[in-house]
Amino acid sequence: MSSHDNHVHEHIHEHEHNHHRDHSGKNLLTSALLNLIIALVEVCGGIFSNSLSLLSDALHNFTDSLSVLLAFVANRFGKKQADIVKTFGYKRIEIIAALFNSAAMIMICLFLFYEAIIRIIHPEQVKGKLMLIVAIVCFLANLVAVIILKKDSHHNLNFKAAYLHLLGDTLTSLVVIAGAILINYFCIYWIDPLVTIIVSIYILKEAFSILKEAYQILMQSAPLNLDLTAVKKRLETISSIENIHHIHAWNLTDTKMYFECHVDLRDDYRLSQTTSIANQMRTILKEEFGVEHLTVQFEFNCCGDKRLIH
Repeated sequence: MSSHDNHVHEHIHEHEHNHHRDHSGKNLLTSALLNLIIALVEVCGGIFSNSLSLLSDALHNFTDSLSVLLAFVANRFGKKQADIVKTFGYKRIEIIAALFNSAAMIMICLFLFYEAIIRIIHPEQVKGKLMLIVAIVCFLANLVAVIILKKDSHHNLNFKAAYLHLLGDTLTSLVVIAGAILINYFCIYWIDPLVTIIVSIYILKEAFSILKEAYQILMQSAPLNLDLTAVKKRLETISSIENIHHIHAWNLTDTKMYFECHVDLRDDYRLSQTTSIANQMRTILKEEFGVEHLTVQFEFNCCGDKRLIH
């Protein structure tokens, strides 16, 4: 393939990638607005039916709409190119947004627990029929929002956080429907706060998972799926390399891994010769370990500390 063909291919790939990101951003905005409408419907339904499930879910949906909107802003802002101040670019703002979203979910769940316990201690009558109608409408709307974001949630932690917000809303609506049926036909009013507790437990589990992953990335922890000892052994199979040490690996985002190390060479190679060695390392790291960026310091009998981590 000629250099011109390569340039054309890269241009087309970049255009398609940017188009996908623009489409994904629009999906976030659409989901946020849809979720806001759902919240308003549930507020009205919760007030008139006296349902804690609907009111708490309305609060959940309203907060989620703000969180998804934040994810949209982070996605747009994260496209800014690297500059002299932000040399790594702005992609990590999406991780910060995911951290905020998961923390918000945890706070909401704790509030829901509190309200549900009070309602269990002091049960109140609920209009089951109205509650059921509102829950069904909101379930269908939430389901549409989840379908819109499902595909993008597999490739981006920020989108995953927003997707889980909406998935939690959908499950909440589904459980509220079941509760409304029991209330409407059997007058089991304590089922209303019980539904709130059950859904909150699920959301807490997912929120802590996102919170942990975002924290690991912001702390520049080594990626959990990257075995540094295995990487070291594999790179040391290159004939020109004597030893790999002072390794550092981290995620810039949830999808982009960085790797840096010191390389002790077997001979005093010329600088031009080390280019080939670095290219071999990049190929191994990219194809076998999914690492996109390599920074390497070549050495020859000049570093006494050969520890894996320094």
